[in-house]
Amino acid sequence: MLPSVDPVYSVAKGVFWPWLRWGLRWTIEGEHNIPTSGPVVLASNHVSYLDPLTLAWVADRRGRHVRYLAKAELFDKPALGTLLRGAHQIPVRRGRADAADALDAAVDSLRGGECIGVFPEGTISEDLEPMVAKSGTARLVKRAGVAITPVGLWGTHRILTKGRKPEWQWGIEQTAVIGEPIVPGPDEHVKQTTDRMMAAIIECVARARELYPAPSAVEVPWWWRDPDTASAHRRTA
Repeated sequence: MLPSVDPVYSVAKGVFWPWLRWGLRWTIEGEHNIPTSGPVVLASNHVSYLDPLTLAWVADRRGRHVRYLAKAELFDKPALGTLLRGAHQIPVRRGRADAADALDAAVDSLRGGECIGVFPEGTISEDLEPMVAKSGTARLVKRAGVAITPVGLWGTHRILTKGRKPEWQWGIEQTAVIGEPIVPGPDEHVKQTTDRMMAAIIECVARARELYPAPSAVEVPWWWRDPDTASAHRRTA
């Protein structure tokens, strides 16, 4: 369980929430699908280094404090690692035997009624299209006996994403679509759960793109994707 008063999280809110509130222009759909209490796993696509902040902002509107499963390499960075540990995030050492320890910590958190955030693709998609998901999320919810709530995020890739120079701007549109929870069947294989989860995330991404304002420029900007692209990607994957 998280402490009732988390000073690092409180400071982070004081620093980032004003920018998230007024620096982005929000459209949120399906917010009611995030329960205000009890265990929940939020599984989102990943297009920006800012995704953990935007997902946390959406969850906070429902009174939820998100704990993330994050790459252990991030905890090795002096300043960032201190912040992540102070905010009680969960390190995952991928490809190692002790990766199971992260799953144990996440299961314990869920059994304590917490909110866990995951990016099942494991990294930022450089072409912005949803990628094949890893099985860790399905294994987590199967062990914890909870549902997966799919999320589609779209917008902050225009500011900070992988492989491009940052373009800090004010007033960038951001859409978030939260889908209906996915309840794994008692005998459902983790691959089937993973496929169902990713299909739901892709649909949320397609809807987020549909809600996103089209660019007014004559020349199509690099970040624009047709609203139907994500659905087509799912059909051909």
